[in-house]
Parts: sequence; structure tokens; C-alpha cells
Amino acid sequence: MRSEDGDIDRFYLLLARLEERCGGKRRLAECDGKMNWPSRGVYFFFEEGEFRSDGATQRIVRVGTHALRKSNTTLWNRLSQHKGTLGGAMPGGGNHRGSVFRLHVGTSLLASGKWPDSIRASWAKGSSAPSHVRRTEYPLELAVSEHIGAMPLLWLEVNDPPGPESDRGVIERGTIALLSAAKRSAIDLPSSDWLGSNADRDLIGESGLWNVNHVRDEAEANFLEIFEDHLTRMT
Repeated sequence: MRSEDGDIDRFYLLLARLEERCGGKRRLAECDGKMNWPSRGVYFFFEEGEFRSDGATQRIVRVGTHALRKSNTTLWNRLSQHKGTLGGAMPGGGNHRGSVFRLHVGTSLLASGKWPDSIRASWAKGSSAPSHVRRTEYPLELAVSEHIGAMPLLWLEVNDPPGPESDRGVIERGTIALLSAAKRSAIDLPSSDWLGSNADRDLIGESGLWNVNHVRDEAEANFLEIFEDHLTRMT
């Protein structure tokens, strides 16, 4: 019988190899579209102060991919949505309505600090917003960009076509299911002051991940082999 603890340890050993292939972790704020990104892949975010139970290894706090349905979205397109905007009328901000990651971080910041009621009234409301609403939300979008921008990340190149059964989907689902603390009680738990504990989605606090989908799933039996196969192909 496979040991889930053993699978987690194996996963982080594979992740150490991935870090070598990527040339080290990169903070999102330091990344841009000129970097040599693969067209498609799976990304893994870490966060300052968040470690595995060994107290030394940074634990993953967010897993994601893109274009599982028919789409031309690239890996960098998705990461740039999480990063936010550089220029424009509201530089350094972003659009939490286009990034569920930004939405969850912003909601957690709202719950953990003093923010105007005008921001609370509109945050996470609707799929779009007029410019005056976005201007009101701008200070919180700035704070979200700062928080996510400070996060280191790694990425695994998986250049397969869109589809729910793509290897990217298998790796994303499997990683979230394997690392989620929502089904256990003592494996790589979040720190006592982790921002995600303030999220309005209980599954974020329970799982220790900035993810909601798949945190109560069981990892597919062969996902680590699929991960390792794509890791071996990276150049």
C-alpha cells in the first residue's frame, strides 16, 4: 500500500529537481513576459513564513494551470493576471475579477485589516466593474499585488493540448489533493498567522492552500509518474 506521507516526500524531492531546472525560484514581482516561459505548464507558489513540518522546506501554498478548455491562454498570460498591472491608469493594481487567486488574497486582507466600507461593498461582486468602482478598489488591488508579487514560484513545462484530461489537469488536481491538509490533521499545516486563515472560503483555511477545487479529492494514482515524466523532458 502506498504511503501518502511517502508520496508527499517524493513530490518535494521532485520539486527540488524542478527548482534546479528552473534555475531557482522566482518572485512573481520580478517576472515578466520576456522570460523564457513555456507556452503551457503548471505553476507552484510558495509564501514567506510557510514551511513544511521539518521547519526548513518551503511548502506550496497555491497550485494552478491554464487553458484546460479550448483556449489560447499561455502560462505567462495566467501568471500576469495574478501579478497585476504595471502601467495604465492604476499602476501596480490588478483585476481580482479575472484572477480567483487575487480575489481570495484580497478577501483575506479585507478580513484581517481596516478597509473602507466602500471596498467591502464591491469586492468580489460581479464579473466586471465600472472605472469608478475599480478606482475605489485600487488600494486593495495594490495590496494584493504586493502580497502575491512577493511569493516565489516554480513552473513545470507541460505542453499538451487543452482538455480536462490533459496532463496539466492531472498534475494540478493531484498536487492539490496530495498537499491539502483538509483531509488530515498533522501534515504540513499552515502557520498560525497564515493570511489564508482569514479567507471567506473555509476550504482555504482547512487545506492550507490558496485553492478551493480538489482539496478534498484523492490524488490520481499515477500523477507523480506523469509529473516526473514531464520534469525529465524539461531542458
